[in-house]
Amino acid sequence: MRALSLLVTRRPWLVLGLWGLLALLSAYPASLAPRGLSANPGGLENAESTRVTTLLRERFGETDTNTALLVTRHDPPLGTPAGQEAYNRLLAGLEEVAGVSRVLPAGAQGSVPTVSEDGRLSLTVAQIPLEDGATQTLARVRAYVAQAEAAAGGLSVGVTGGQAIADDFTEFAESDTKRSELTALPLTALVLLGVFGALVATGLPLAVGVLSITVAMAGLYGLTRVTEVSSFAQSIITMLGLGAGIDYALLMVNRFREELGQDPDPRAAAARTVLTAGRSVLFSGLTVAIAMAALILPPIAFVRSMGLGGVLVVLLTVLASVTALPALLALLGERVNSPRRLRLPWTAGAGSSGAWTAFARRVTRRPGLAALLSVLFLLLLAWPAREMQTGYAGAWGLTPGVESRDALADVRDLGAGGLLSQFEVILDLEGQRYGPEDRARFQGVVEDLRALPGVQTVVSPFLTPADLVGGEGEGGGTDTLAALSLLNARSFSADRTLLRVTVVPGSYLRADQIDPFQARLRGALAASGFPFLLGGAPIGEREFSRAITGALPTAVLTVFAATFLLLMVAFRSLLVPLKSLLMNTLTVGAAYGVVTLVVQGGFLAGPLGIPDDVGVLDSSLPLLLFAVLFGLSMDYEIFLLSRVQEEVLRGHPNDEAVVLAVGRTARIITSAALIMFIVFCAFIAGRVVANKSIGLGLAVAVALDATLVRLVLVPAFLKLAGRWNWWLPGWLDRLLPRVRIEH
Repeated sequence: MRALSLLVTRRPWLVLGLWGLLALLSAYPASLAPRGLSANPGGLENAESTRVTTLLRERFGETDTNTALLVTRHDPPLGTPAGQEAYNRLLAGLEEVAGVSRVLPAGAQGSVPTVSEDGRLSLTVAQIPLEDGATQTLARVRAYVAQAEAAAGGLSVGVTGGQAIADDFTEFAESDTKRSELTALPLTALVLLGVFGALVATGLPLAVGVLSITVAMAGLYGLTRVTEVSSFAQSIITMLGLGAGIDYALLMVNRFREELGQDPDPRAAAARTVLTAGRSVLFSGLTVAIAMAALILPPIAFVRSMGLGGVLVVLLTVLASVTALPALLALLGERVNSPRRLRLPWTAGAGSSGAWTAFARRVTRRPGLAALLSVLFLLLLAWPAREMQTGYAGAWGLTPGVESRDALADVRDLGAGGLLSQFEVILDLEGQRYGPEDRARFQGVVEDLRALPGVQTVVSPFLTPADLVGGEGEGGGTDTLAALSLLNARSFSADRTLLRVTVVPGSYLRADQIDPFQARLRGALAASGFPFLLGGAPIGEREFSRAITGALPTAVLTVFAATFLLLMVAFRSLLVPLKSLLMNTLTVGAAYGVVTLVVQGGFLAGPLGIPDDVGVLDSSLPLLLFAVLFGLSMDYEIFLLSRVQEEVLRGHPNDEAVVLAVGRTARIITSAALIMFIVFCAFIAGRVVANKSIGLGLAVAVALDATLVRLVLVPAFLKLAGRWNWWLPGWLDRLLPRVRIEH
């Protein structure tokens, strides 16, 4: 660390030149990164739904199982000659859109209702590619629809479907992130101005945050070239880059001003800042990176990309904080306080705060009561998390006003929402070809499925011509024969050893409604005697959710173990690491409880702009919140404990060391937390509910952690534990490496 401090303070122009070159090279790829992000959660290689999709593609020849649903409002109604003519023109043009392989007009969905009783609302299905070209095809469909609306005058068309929902997630996740940055930066600048009372000092943390985000986004672009990257990765990079970057810079600048007050030589002050606050930043960043690495554990590229993005931005933020920032400080010297410091009480000095010191003395006078009340309050906030349900919210994970969500609401009102929750069933004849003797058994399975509660229709070879054309016997002739031929082709594999039926529920199934429905399907299929596989979007969603939540225990234990070892080495203690894990767990639990209460339960959802019909939390949210919260909570823990340890090593008794440490760190911790709070709250104003949930959970946790936990609960605990805080068995003390952190 000493060599680093000398390098960055003796050759500041070289360090800044290298960072400037890196930022310049990163600017263009960083601007391209959002285009390569995806809201598609992906699949699991050996999952049942993945095997079904593979069989449909390889054995049934299904290549265009992806659909776009067009909800059309007609004026005049569809039943009138003018309304029908306008609709026919819409269909004719839609069939010509590149990438659209088939168009199923309203009335061609069997028994699924696709036209309202008054003829003013209809549903059209367009088949588009499943993977390659899906987004581009959908964009062309939407562009065509916009032209058709303008030309017809009496048509209003909304587009939804799985691809439309995923593309809207990606678009609004990007735009929400940009808006959050623009909102948070000026507010953060005001807070920093209040903390430092100087424009130059205010600009330094902002510069570090923007620098680390730019380079991290360039790295994210590189990641998009080799794997699928979550659209949430951009949000994670922005949150951590701004939040942690400003936190670390705040700590460094504050320490530099303190050192400058003792020694006017700016290079010497900057070097001591690296050796003291820089050590804390390095150690703190390592704990955040370890926590974010927990997201790399699930075997899902979508989730791993968020972990890689988080680790990347944290490491870059630490690197910028201990190299670029001290180089700037060495050059600026006393000008860091320019143009002139504001004469406000909280900007009076970089040292100890009399008010916070007095507060710490009051807490440590009655530590038992303070600890008990704090723990009870956190447990009360965590209580709703017992009812947490996770899954993929689909279009309901977007706010009203987004096209795919609003159009899906119309599909639901038509009674056709089940088209987005179809289950694919593959029945296996175990290598034997389908023959006349199998017909009765196959038909019996279809009838059993059709009779299940909540099933609207079952697509099978046993549909009648009337079913195919809307149930009224209209149509017929070559159209009906063509439909029957297509139906037969989709129902049997090429070698006629696999049978396929598609089960369409009566409504769109939310994540919390899928498991009961699939249990009924599996019960009926198990009784059929056929070996079977069950797939489709609902099954894939549940498998994906279980894979993520199943990785949570492993991630938690890994982070706990690594963090415990790091804190034990840093603070030469067994009790301090255990206490830190417990405190952080309480904070995470409280955040879980609040998010569950608001997003899932609907409490105060309206004022926060969160729809009350989401029903579930995004499946990645518990793991994501744990990783980010645990890492950021350790920032404040290390800031406080390193100062306590520093005071103990100076010879102060444990109780006095705790009071002095709170007096010296509380202002920085609360200021940093306020900045974090602003950054996270900016995400609550977005249109993607998962981002809003992340922002809400992080804002609540940071507010609790920097006030109730770090400034009340931790000092109370340290007071109660007394000399046991710093106890370590002698044999273990001799084995551990020596590391000293302070700030």
